[in-house]
Amino acid sequence: MSDHHGHSHGSAGERHLAVALALILAFMGVEVAVGVLAHSLALLSDAAHMLTDAAALGVAVAAVRLARRPARGAMTYGLRRAEILSAQFNGATLLVLGGVIVYEAIAHLVHPARVGGRAVLIVALAGAVVSLTATLILARGGPRSLNIEGALRHMATDLFAFLATAAAGGVIIATGFRRADAIASLVIATTMLAASYRLLRDSGRIFLEAAPKGLDVAAIGRAMVGVAGVQEVHDLHVWEVTSGFPALSAHVLVDAQADCHEARRELAAALRDRFAIEHTTLQVDHARQELLHIETRPPGREASP
Repeated sequence: MSDHHGHSHGSAGERHLAVALALILAFMGVEVAVGVLAHSLALLSDAAHMLTDAAALGVAVAAVRLARRPARGAMTYGLRRAEILSAQFNGATLLVLGGVIVYEAIAHLVHPARVGGRAVLIVALAGAVVSLTATLILARGGPRSLNIEGALRHMATDLFAFLATAAAGGVIIATGFRRADAIASLVIATTMLAASYRLLRDSGRIFLEAAPKGLDVAAIGRAMVGVAGVQEVHDLHVWEVTSGFPALSAHVLVDAQADCHEARRELAAALRDRFAIEHTTLQVDHARQELLHIETRPPGREASP
C-alpha cells in the first residue's frame, strides 16, 4: 500500500515538473531574443536564470524517475539520493550563474548600455506571469522533497528577478536612468546566491549524514532509555537517506529479565510515534551482569584439607 502511495506521489510530482519545464523553455526563447534586441542585461540575466531553471527541472524529472527504481545489488537504498544530487546541482548552478551576473552587472554600471525600457518592462511582466504559473504548478505537486524544493527555489527567484527587471524597465522609461538595468541584475544575483546557499547547506547536511533538521538526537536517546526495561543506549546514529526518509540505528542494553524482542518492538513503536522515524535498526542485548569472582591458588601450593 505504502509503495503504491509513494509511486503515485512521485508520478504526480514528475508531471508537475514536466509542465513547468515546458513553460520555462517556451518563454526562455522569447526572452533571449528581446534581451538581445533591447540590449538589456537584466533580461539576458533572467534568460540565463531560466536556462538554469530548465536544466534544474530536467535534472529534477530524471531524479524522480531514478528515485523510484527499486533497491538492487550494491544499491541497497535504491537511487533515492539521486534527488539530493539534483538539489546540489541546482544549488551549484545558482551559485555559478549568480557570480557571472554580478561580474557583468558591475561592468554595466561602469559602462551602461542603451536599454529599451519598454521592451524590458513588457517582457519582464510576461515572465513574471509565466514564473508565477510554474511556481503554482510545482507547489501543487504533492509532498516536497529537497529536489522539488530546489526547483521551487529556482522558480521563486525567477519570479523575484522578473519583478526587479520590470521595475528597472519602468525606471528607464520614466527617467532614462540606464544603470537601473544593471542594478536590477545585482538584485537578481543576490537572490540567486541566497537560494544557492540554502540548497547547498540542506543537501550537504544529508550527504554528511547529519541528523534531520527538527530532530533532537539527545531527546531521542532519552526517550529510548525511558522505555520499560531499557538500561542503556549506545552507538546512536540518526541520519537522512534522502529528504523525508530519516533512519536510525543503535545498540540497546535491557534488563536481564527483559524480553529483547518485545523491547525492540516497543522501541520501534516509540520512535515511529514520537519522532516519525520508521526505518530503525536496533541491536538489543541483555545488560552484562556481575560475575562471581573465583580466587585461584598460587602455583605450587596444595589445597588445604
